[in-house]
Amino acid sequence: MPIEIKELHIKINVDEATSRTTTSAEADAKEMNAMVRKHVEQIMHIASRKKER
Repeated sequence: MPIEIKELHIKINVDEATSRTTTSAEADAKEMNAMVRKHVEQIMHIASRKKER
């Protein structure tokens, strides 16, 4: 017999003392951009190889 969930309560605690600083967030953004750029280049390379076939 299936179970139906009618309500779901989620409780979280946020500790502001351990929040990130802007410099680490900027570094993370640069790292993320570099990773995305690398993956896009790989995808474009794969797509161009498929066109050659």
